[in-house]
Amino acid sequence: MCRCTLGGALTTPTHSLQGYGSGPVWTNCMICTGSETTLKNCGSVQLYDYYCNHDKDAGVICSGVRLVGGSRCSGRLEILHNQTWMSVCDTLFDQQDAEVVCRELDCGAPVQVLGAAAFGKGDAQMWTQEIQCRGNESQIRMCPASQKHNCSHNDYEALLCGDVMNVRLVNGNSPCAGRVEVLHRGQWGTVCGDFWDMPDAAVVCRELDCGEPVDALSNAHFGQGSGPIWMSVLTCRGTKSTLKNCGSAGWNKHACTHNHDAEVICSGHKHLRLSDGSHLCSGRLQIHHDQTWMSVCDAVFDQQDAEVVCRELDCGAPVQVLGAAAFGKGDAQMWTQEIQCRGNESQISFCSILSSHKHNCTTDNTVGLICSGYTDLRLINGSDTCSGRVELQFHNEWGTVCDACWDMRAASVLCRQLYCGIAVSVVGSDWFGEGSGEIRADVFDCDVNETKLSECSISSWSRAECSHSRDVGVICSSESILL
Repeated sequence: MCRCTLGGALTTPTHSLQGYGSGPVWTNCMICTGSETTLKNCGSVQLYDYYCNHDKDAGVICSGVRLVGGSRCSGRLEILHNQTWMSVCDTLFDQQDAEVVCRELDCGAPVQVLGAAAFGKGDAQMWTQEIQCRGNESQIRMCPASQKHNCSHNDYEALLCGDVMNVRLVNGNSPCAGRVEVLHRGQWGTVCGDFWDMPDAAVVCRELDCGEPVDALSNAHFGQGSGPIWMSVLTCRGTKSTLKNCGSAGWNKHACTHNHDAEVICSGHKHLRLSDGSHLCSGRLQIHHDQTWMSVCDAVFDQQDAEVVCRELDCGAPVQVLGAAAFGKGDAQMWTQEIQCRGNESQISFCSILSSHKHNCTTDNTVGLICSGYTDLRLINGSDTCSGRVELQFHNEWGTVCDACWDMRAASVLCRQLYCGIAVSVVGSDWFGEGSGEIRADVFDCDVNETKLSECSISSWSRAECSHSRDVGVICSSESILL
């Protein structure tokens, strides 16, 4: 409604603050996101069982000021005067005026006041009276205006406000899970969980750079909040970048208690990924930096760095580091700063980055990585820990290994790694029974000199057709032989 001619909405009063209407009372519950240009574009629900009369006529108070050409909280400043939007001259506007405009638009504090048509010249008339705010007014119309100045379209005033509404997730086991709380006018409050769904959760995860939504909850799983319940009946489309851009019932308007506070579990932001490999733990290495995925130059990456990457991705140990775009060139920008890990870090972000050591790289030099894909191994269902069905752990799940991918050389390395002597025999599932879970069809190319299975090359992934009737088992000598 305000967007049609009058700027942004300040409040939505009811109970006939602007007087009683007449004629029919349409009791449609309007569902707007706030981005529509006309009320007809909003969704609505007919409330047949809800009684309404003119005592409850809806009203709107609009701000009469707007920022255009940027975002909701940044752009060229325009003031509504005599039903006409007018651009403000930059010689008539200062920091105190900016404080009032940002406050009126509920956009926090001013970050930067810009002149010289920073957000374009536009085609509006010019407001040439000097605005004289003290800085504590709630609306620009409360500030006095005085003498006129000569201004051209090159002198448009522009403004960047810092939107003070923040979102956080509290009481979870990470910053990407917990009860949803929003900061409004300097106070943290919760969000009502009624009608809370995955599209709403997706906006929170996106705003916090926490990946994708895993679950949208409203059952006090993360405990009840306190203080105001700022938002309710959220209507996010899932594509919004911030919760504040979603439609809602209005600030502090709800019929909710804290035992229905909205909660979110996000997947968590990933700073690393392996792309275009044959499985999740192989591919072209990419680092997320400044909102952009960047491929890593092979000249800046070594075995110690690979140890950390595989560990961070929960992909076991590095098997092979490959250069020369082994997994394709891709079309991402190139990360050319040298990474210096010791090899024992839990995340690549804990490693030193030498920004002064940059390399000239093209997409022909992207580095690729093959990780073992498993974090632990065991022999199970045997008479002791040195005999049994071979199982590998991948992402906290245990799985078996296909006998088509296994030989005595791999068994020898496995026995050595488990401190179980030498390999005596490789057997089928009729010895130690069939397992469950995922069947790994990895072909381990060991040369017998390796001390760990993760040091063996992997020549193919998931190529053999297997069932649990082909689960491989190993019998070790049980005692290490000293030479």
